[in-house]
Formats: sequence, C-alpha cells, structure tokens
Amino acid sequence: MKLAILGAGPGGYVAAIKAAQLGAQVTVIEETEVGGTCLNRGCIPTKSLAASSEMLAKLRQSEDFGIELKGEIIPNLSKIIERKNKIVNTQVKGIRGLFKSWGITLKEGRGVLQSPSEIEVTLKDGSKETTTADKIIIATGSRPSQIPAFPFDGDRIISSNDAINLTDIPKSLLIVGAGVIGCEFACIFKELGSEVSIIEMLPRAVATEDIEISEQLERELKKKKIKLYTNVKVEKVDVKDDGVHAWLTDGKETVAEKTLVSIGRAFNSNGIGLETIGINKDIRGEIIVNEKMETNVPGIYAIGDVIGGLLLAHVASKEGITAAKNVMGGDERIDYSVVPAGIFTSPEIGSVGLREHQAAEKGIKVRTGHFQFRTLAKAHIMGEISGFFKIVSEETTDRILGVHIIGPHASDLIHEAAIAIKKGLKTKDIAETIHAHPTLSEGMMEAAEDVHGEAIHVTKR
Repeated sequence: MKLAILGAGPGGYVAAIKAAQLGAQVTVIEETEVGGTCLNRGCIPTKSLAASSEMLAKLRQSEDFGIELKGEIIPNLSKIIERKNKIVNTQVKGIRGLFKSWGITLKEGRGVLQSPSEIEVTLKDGSKETTTADKIIIATGSRPSQIPAFPFDGDRIISSNDAINLTDIPKSLLIVGAGVIGCEFACIFKELGSEVSIIEMLPRAVATEDIEISEQLERELKKKKIKLYTNVKVEKVDVKDDGVHAWLTDGKETVAEKTLVSIGRAFNSNGIGLETIGINKDIRGEIIVNEKMETNVPGIYAIGDVIGGLLLAHVASKEGITAAKNVMGGDERIDYSVVPAGIFTSPEIGSVGLREHQAAEKGIKVRTGHFQFRTLAKAHIMGEISGFFKIVSEETTDRILGVHIIGPHASDLIHEAAIAIKKGLKTKDIAETIHAHPTLSEGMMEAAEDVHGEAIHVTKR
C-alpha cells in the first residue's frame, strides 16, 4: 500500500508513523517543517515562553521561599527566544529521526492534488515532481484568522506566529480576542513586563469553558492588572507613530505599541487541489469527512485542523491514527466525547467532558463538587494556591459528566478525570480511591467527595 500524506503536523506525522508500522510505504509532503503549526508556531513555542514567564514569576517569589536573590531580576527576551528555538529544533530532529527509522520518505515542498492518486510537489528549489499513491491523507492544518480591520504587518499588528519571535518586549500590548491563545499570551507578556489589555466581543474570557472557570480566570487577570474589556468590538484602527489606536463600540479608545490579533483559526484548504478532484468543503472552508475520516472521494482522507471541529494537536493525532488504520483496511471510528484540553494561562486550566451549563442545556440534572487549591498543603508548599477543582456529575446515576480545573498543573491533573469519564466511573469511584499525600491530586478526590457533601477538608454547609 502506497500512502501519501499532505502535511507533517501532529496529525500528518503521527498518521505517517502509524501507517508505516502497519506496513504502508509512506511519503509525506510538507511545505514548511515537520511538526506543523503545533511544534513550530503554536503549542510548543508558546508553552516554552510560558515556562520562562513562570520561572520569572517564581524568582520574584523567591523571598517567600526563604531565598534571597541579589540584584534586579530582568527577562532577556533574546535568550528566551533562543531557548524556545532550541526546544523546537530538538523536537523537529526527533520527528525526522522517527521518519528515518520507519522508512518514511519526506518531500519538502508544496503539494497540490492532481487526481485521487497524484500529488504535484513543488520542491524548495522550484522544481516539480509527481507523487503517486493508492491512498491520500490531507493534513494541511490551519493558520491565524485575519480581519480587514487588522491587516497583519508583522510589526505593529501581529499574529500569534509573529508573537513567538518578537525581538523586544513591547511596553504595551493590545490583544484582540480573549480565547485560549489571547489569554495565554496576555499572561506571558504581562509577566515579562508589558502593559496588557484584551478586547473580547463575547461576555467572558475563554468562553468555551465552564462559566465558573471563566470567572476565576477573569479574577486572576484582574489581579495581574491585565485589563479585560468584554461585550465589545473594535470599530476601526489606525497605526500612528505612538502606536496602534483602536476605537471600540462602547466609545472608548485604546492605544498600544503592538496589537496581537487572536480571533481564531482559518483552514488551509485553498490552493491544494480540492476543487480539481471534487472534495467537498463546508461553508467555512473545512473539509467534510465521515466517522472514518474519509472524504466524499473514495481513498482520500482528511484529519486535523483542516476538517474543523476541535482544533487540538492531540485530536489531530488521534484522527491521524484512525485514518491510518482505515487506510490499511481497518474499520476505526473516533470518539470525540472525551477530549481533555489544557489552557496554559497563569494559572492553568484543564477541562474534559460537559460544562455545567451544557448539561443544563441538555436537560440533565446534575450535582457538582468543588475543592479549592488553597486548601491543599501541596499548593501552599508550591506557593500556588489560586483556583479550584469542579466535578459535574449526573444526579440520578452519580456518573461523572465533566471535570474542570483551574490552578497549578491543571493540564496534567485533568487526565484522571478523562479516564474516569471514558470508563463511565462515578464520583464515588474517585472519592473512594486513595490519593497520595501531599499532592495536588488530592483535590480531585475531595471534589468528588464534595459532590455528596462528604469532603473532609470543606467546612460544613
């Protein structure tokens, strides 16, 4: 079986390795670099910057830990970026090494579908060649969305791609969009020393999360003196010598040295030959696939951001594995009901399953349990006491429907909940499982106990 994959992001490269493991002869075509947006311009670079800003915050807390540092603590952005690049390059080399070990051919260039079995590749030297395959997987990903009012210039008006490579810390930064990316960058640059403001057209920050989680994050942003304007849009902008001026629908005007536009992602589905072979797209440009990740054209599959849905690297990887198995004759289908997600703000957010308001919209009666990080000894030991655990369970069965965490290491802690929901466990199953002390994980156990008012370290209601 000859398989060609268009794109080497977390969907494409994982699909390539899985298909090679199953015996396929795999060719991957990638225009920029293996690892795609996640590794080169998204998940990994931003988390590296976040790690540097968190270290800076810890150093500023050092006296609370009994450690005296002499002299001023100053962030060096060029070294922060250098560290980020080193991490990215290490991961890129790792993927290239995996390709080599599994006998996967990597063609570096832009691929365009010519037929259901042919891809024309324009290589980096400008030459062209044709790759033929029995099956094709499209994994071309997404890019930052643009709006006419904010044309990216890479200097004053920037995208998330630009933000990870700034050479100087801006004195002031206006962020348009209080979603995941916008809030992550807000926390990073505020800690580095920028004055940060965020504009959001929706009623709350990270509006896809549980309402209580959003409210807690907004309180944390306020503590950091990050200005958040919700329920407001930008009417017009003007780039002047003193910065980017933005006029809002509530009549206010804001000025910042730089403006980061973070209003979502656009699908990389244009210019790759979909129309040539008749692959169907939805109204926003995402490729339409079935449960097996196959398009309307037999033998051509699509995965990752380019198909819309949950634009998460780990979802793309799972879709890649599903598609690869089906390419090789399997009958796999992906289950989207249990997808954990992390937001790397300060503090972090971890979530999986139904939000409380989603359960209400579905007419499901629920019980909830909460537990504050400030009640955990380990949180005090770490000096990170903000946030809480929240469990949403079905009232009649006690089955766990959703778990939402805001606090230290929330993105790691959420996976106990993911397994619990996947296996249909009840809150009693978590509550009755011994959790090690002193750890942050005890908060999950106590939140589960709190669903029934039985938490040991919660005052009597």
